[in-house]
Amino acid sequence: MECKRALTEAEGVEEKAIEILRKHGLATATKKSGRVAAEGLVNAYIHAGGKIGVLLEVNCETDFVARGEEFRGFVHDLAMHITAAEPRFLSKEDVPADLLEKEREIALEQARLDPKNAGKPPQVLEKIIEGRVSKFYQETCLMEQPFIKDQNITVGTLVSQMVSKTGENIRVRRFTRYKMGEGLEKRSSDLSAEVQDLLGGNK
Repeated sequence: MECKRALTEAEGVEEKAIEILRKHGLATATKKSGRVAAEGLVNAYIHAGGKIGVLLEVNCETDFVARGEEFRGFVHDLAMHITAAEPRFLSKEDVPADLLEKEREIALEQARLDPKNAGKPPQVLEKIIEGRVSKFYQETCLMEQPFIKDQNITVGTLVSQMVSKTGENIRVRRFTRYKMGEGLEKRSSDLSAEVQDLLGGNK
């Protein structure tokens, strides 16, 4: 019925009908976003021989959807994406204000120092800064990142498509990415100094 309506609205033009269906899917996702999603799945994904691991919680409304193969595949794909794309935050809203301000300062300084921008008015520089901030979001926020299996859509769009397919509110709640040795200072030593110490040369 949805396809029939879209084709009628698009006056029989298939490409236009597909676009209408996609937009409708996003509209459906927005409508469902207020509904409680307390069921779901926690997925653990280990990669690279135990060197990288991801824990991910994705919520839906019913246990029926949570147990479905499609939902499980979707959550697994998200965990693989997080492993590969290394997002630091879930969404734009999760980026700390001070970090965002620092990124803006860096972008402004880069824009000022770029000879191509010499003499450009402040509003043009502001657009350049907004472009760089947008790129920062794409690199660091899961929902803004291009999906690894289809670079034409973002993870946010993928979630909206899943909402449309299942008819339920679906929410990526939280994730943690672990990388072996991340944050640890690698042991660095001066071999000759060590040998001297052993020989009693540095007393």
